[in-house]
Amino acid sequence: MSAAGRRTAAVSAMVVMTLLAAPGIAWAHGVGGSSETVGGFVWLGTKHMLAGWDHLLFVGGILLLAGEMRRAAKLISLFALGHSITLFTATVADWHINPVPVDIVVALSLVFVGVVGLRGRPKNWSWFAVAVLSFGLVHGLGLSTRLQDLGLPSDGLIPRVLAFNVGVEIGQLIAVVAMFMLGDVLRHYLPRLRDTRLSHGVLVAAGVIAAAVLAITSGGDALRPVQPTSEALGDCEVTDRDLSFPAGGGHPTKDFFEPTETVPATSFGHVIGDGYVIVTYRPDLPAEQVSQLRGFVTDPSGGKVVGGSAPEQKAAVKATHVYRTLTCTTVDPDALAEFTRDWFDDPRSTPPE
Repeated sequence: MSAAGRRTAAVSAMVVMTLLAAPGIAWAHGVGGSSETVGGFVWLGTKHMLAGWDHLLFVGGILLLAGEMRRAAKLISLFALGHSITLFTATVADWHINPVPVDIVVALSLVFVGVVGLRGRPKNWSWFAVAVLSFGLVHGLGLSTRLQDLGLPSDGLIPRVLAFNVGVEIGQLIAVVAMFMLGDVLRHYLPRLRDTRLSHGVLVAAGVIAAAVLAITSGGDALRPVQPTSEALGDCEVTDRDLSFPAGGGHPTKDFFEPTETVPATSFGHVIGDGYVIVTYRPDLPAEQVSQLRGFVTDPSGGKVVGGSAPEQKAAVKATHVYRTLTCTTVDPDALAEFTRDWFDDPRSTPPE
């Protein structure tokens, strides 16, 4: 095996071990928190893009393969057009798409650009441009599933979607500039990196392993239709997430907030993106039921759970994570425990560092 081949194999092995050690990474990224303002969705889009390793690796592979600024700009523009079209259309039309096969195709897009790079730059770029646009459409579906996880309001939906997309493009522009600058520095100080086969090989390894981890850890969800919008759990009902929390705060100062205390909504918006379950309750519940909730939320064995009162909430209790909401007409500890346990068993509950 050549020196370049040995380096590619070594780095690929590191990618494999990383993905197997932390399968949550294969889910790439979620969108934590929400915002009361349209401008806040610009920041959410920017943050989401900068945290999306799969999206950024695909963009990096295009830049590496293009070889020149003008061609790279055209290809990235096509990619941006593709994901903008499906991000807007799928979100506004309220398409509920199974995110697992979408994420698998996104992972395989890395394999595609890596294999093309290993074979050499295309002599005819037209077919490659069509492929980039097509993968952009798929990436946009992935972005839409993440944006819909925020529990978007029906009023002001379009401005929020457009603001999120603007944030995505800002994040992508920041990433592209950073990639160019980092690439120039690394090629100057590490001449061996001028051999692009190493980078293309890593893209292939990352895509193959991420797709495999997604398929294995999904428990067959990749072959199932999108999760039903409603299902019974004890005396409660599980639906697609219908609560949002404003972004901008840090971690809550404690796990449980009493009925008379002010709930730090922005802190809840911060930690829901870290995989927490948020429990909200009506402040007029009987003291015994509040005590039950306090014990559930503060139980160290229960996982990452925080809770507080919601004066405008009609249901007695709600529990919410990034994707789903449990609504109960009374305090049902067994349903709460099963809802949180199911979420913490899901690889997506552990976001990448």
